Amino acid sequence: MRLSVLLLGLIISSVTHAEPITVPALDIDRYLGRWYEIASFPMYFQRMCVADTTAEYSKQSEDKITVVNRCRKQDGSFAEADGHASVVPHSGNAKLKVSFFWPFSADYWVFGLGEEYQWALVGNPNHKYLWLLSRSQTISSQDLNTALDIAKEQGFDISKLNYTLQRVD
Repeated sequence: MRLSVLLLGLIISSVTHAEPITVPALDIDRYLGRWYEIASFPMYFQRMCVADTTAEYSKQSEDKITVVNRCRKQDGSFAEADGHASVVPHSGNAKLKVSFFWPFSADYWVFGLGEEYQWALVGNPNHKYLWLLSRSQTISSQDLNTALDIAKEQGFDISKLNYTLQRVD
C-alpha cells in the first residue's frame, strides 16, 4: 500500500499540466488600473523594451477592457501598444481574449493574484507567455516567491523569466 501511494505521488508530480488553472474569480473593477511588469518571458513584440514596462487597463463596457502597454526604449522614448480585452464567458472573469491587431487575439489568463490585488501572474495556457505584474515598481520577496511557486506548479519554466528594470520614483 505504501509503495503504491509513493509511486502514485511520483507519477502525479511528474505530469506536466496540460492546461493551467486560473484563479476562480477575478474582480474586473479591482484589476483595472496600472500594473508594472516585474518579470516576463522574452517576447518578440517586446524586443525594443529596455525598462519601465507597464500595462494600463480601463473599462470600456461591462465585458470589454481597453489595454495600453507601454515601455521605455533604448533611446529613452516610449513605445506604446493599444488594444482591448474581452472576458471569456463562464470563466469567472479570469480568462480574457486580448487583441492588439484585429482580427487576431490571444489568451490572457490570470493564474495567480495577491489577496489585495497587489500582484498578478498572467499568461496563456500553452505556457509560451508569462508576466508577473505588480501595482508598484517593486514586489516583496514573499509575493515574488508565492507567484513563482504558482508558476512552477502550473508547469511554467521560470528559468525563462526576464526581470524588468523599473525605475523607482
